[in-house]
Amino acid sequence: MGAVTLLAQQAQPAVDRMDVPWWVWVATLGGLALLLLLDLVIVDRKPHEVTTGEAAKWVTFYIGCAILFGVGVWLLGDSHFAIEYFTGYITEYSLSVDNLFIFMVIMSSFAVPSIHQHRVLLIGILLALVMRGIFIAIGAALIAQFVWVFFIFGGFLIWTAISMVRKKDEDEEYRENAVVRWVRKVFPVTEDYHGARSTVKIDGRRHLTPMFVVIIAIGSADLLFAVDSIPAIFGITQDPFLVFTANAFALMGLRQLYFLLGGLVDKLIYLSVGLAVILGFIGIKLVLHAFHEYHVTPEWLEISNWMSLSVIVLVLGITTWASLTKSKKDALAHEQAQRAGNNA
Repeated sequence: MGAVTLLAQQAQPAVDRMDVPWWVWVATLGGLALLLLLDLVIVDRKPHEVTTGEAAKWVTFYIGCAILFGVGVWLLGDSHFAIEYFTGYITEYSLSVDNLFIFMVIMSSFAVPSIHQHRVLLIGILLALVMRGIFIAIGAALIAQFVWVFFIFGGFLIWTAISMVRKKDEDEEYRENAVVRWVRKVFPVTEDYHGARSTVKIDGRRHLTPMFVVIIAIGSADLLFAVDSIPAIFGITQDPFLVFTANAFALMGLRQLYFLLGGLVDKLIYLSVGLAVILGFIGIKLVLHAFHEYHVTPEWLEISNWMSLSVIVLVLGITTWASLTKSKKDALAHEQAQRAGNNA
């Protein structure tokens, strides 16, 4: 017992962080705000249905911005931090793809007009980004002070991975969460949409429109997803600047990815399994890191950043290939069955 206590007293969080001055934070936040403003001015200048070609161009643009930022980290910072950023970005982006399905379910449940779906996603995800920033600040403060937080994060990710595998065959349907139910209870909500307006005055009383409620639904749903993604990226890097920027670029590209993928999300049938493997892998990495900080395991047992990046990319590649192959075979089998039925 005395030895364990001594180890606990000696363990200090070995947090590897970039030395980021305040003006870099300001410049980064300003750049992200400029990108959002550009999106608002160009895409939302006139509400319209986003086409696949338009979405593809914007997805390419945002991925390009994320890559350029990573290159900047490599050149101005260090290759070690750049690898952490890219690994975190890929992880967050892949987790976001899995979240697109529930976004589609929410849009369908609220019958959001196609010309307003982009604005709903933009505002909802902007709210989520602010709330994630708060989560990241809290997580970074805890990790900087307490080594045992790695055990909690790692255990939670392993439990989440097991849960994802167990429920992978269950049908998902949208159920309004506590935040949305509270909004409906406290404020009067109109039955119909009133263009892109979030509120409208009826008989002298201010009412919320379904547009406002669906934005809250998207933002709060993404916040629930952050419960998984924030511990996951802290398993890759403990630098708050890299954690926040990886999340920001992943979220900012999510809106356009929603319109680009469309029905393709349903074809990624093994994506949840792949993400479960990734979350479990990161969970194990966190636990091993915590044991290393308590001097229980040797240094060679820790999982390097290059290994993390390789495993994540490999799992996503195999998952995508297997999913699309299976979907293609199922579609072919269904087509053959229809032909056989018609011939009969």
